Amino acid sequence: MRIGLTGHGSTVEKLVKQAKEAESQGFSSLWYASNVVRDPLIAMAIAGRETTRIELGTGVLQTYPCHPILQANRVAAAADAMGRPGMALGLGPSHASSIQDIYGLSYDRPGRNTEEYLQIITALLHGESVDFTGEDWSAHTQTTPPTHRVPVLLSALSPRMLRIAGQFADGTILWMASAAAIETHIAPKINSAASQAGRPRRRIIAGLPVALHNDVDAARTATAATSGMYAEMPNYQRIIETGGGTTAAEIAIVGDESSVQKQLQQLLDAGATEIWAQPVAVGQDRAEREASRKRTVAFLSSLTT
Repeated sequence: MRIGLTGHGSTVEKLVKQAKEAESQGFSSLWYASNVVRDPLIAMAIAGRETTRIELGTGVLQTYPCHPILQANRVAAAADAMGRPGMALGLGPSHASSIQDIYGLSYDRPGRNTEEYLQIITALLHGESVDFTGEDWSAHTQTTPPTHRVPVLLSALSPRMLRIAGQFADGTILWMASAAAIETHIAPKINSAASQAGRPRRRIIAGLPVALHNDVDAARTATAATSGMYAEMPNYQRIIETGGGTTAAEIAIVGDESSVQKQLQQLLDAGATEIWAQPVAVGQDRAEREASRKRTVAFLSSLTT
């Protein structure tokens, strides 16, 4: 299995340490939120120089606050500083609560906004000249592309976003989409859009919390404690419900070794090309939670190929 982990670290040094450890454990990738060490791109470039093969990606950078020309230049600079292939750009329009309440920007047309953004940034990262005037974004320029190709992955859950991902991006990076949601909703829509655009099947990165623990109820309780924010975000709630759940804890990957392996395989059988696991620590105290987290990571490592 191609399995990646959530990237983390409060300092660049800790982020680099995790990247080196994850690579040595066989993980294929690490995915960093937009606020990791304030902005993960520079730290990812440094970590990339300290590793040799692991993919380092953003999961995800917000589109609205950064013009696609500037975003393309930032990513190209970080990818070149990394000095090897292996940087991936996960992008997404985020959520109304973040864009309106924090940045004071309109979130009226996220679909249109994202489609225009993707058309511009993918062309720039491919080294193409862009002469585009849209409703939300415009660009009239050509920039130097990164030395090594940077795949673009869109955080896509709705039908329109999946069509955009299939048409313009290299795939989608998901969060809270179960095997059922991938099989019935995600994979058919993104791959149909790719086919209609004359493109091959897209990458589908399935992101879910994972807790290897014999007490399933305790594991789901621990997952619920770390995922309360998703209850407030309509996009995540819709995809959870599409997958047959009502809460994040219900669709999390939990159980013993046999059960976890089976559930991970179900994601791949449903159409995911790889897995992004966020280990959840289960326990009453710090020592117990740390032992739980290490157990989960070690087992996931044993499944990597």
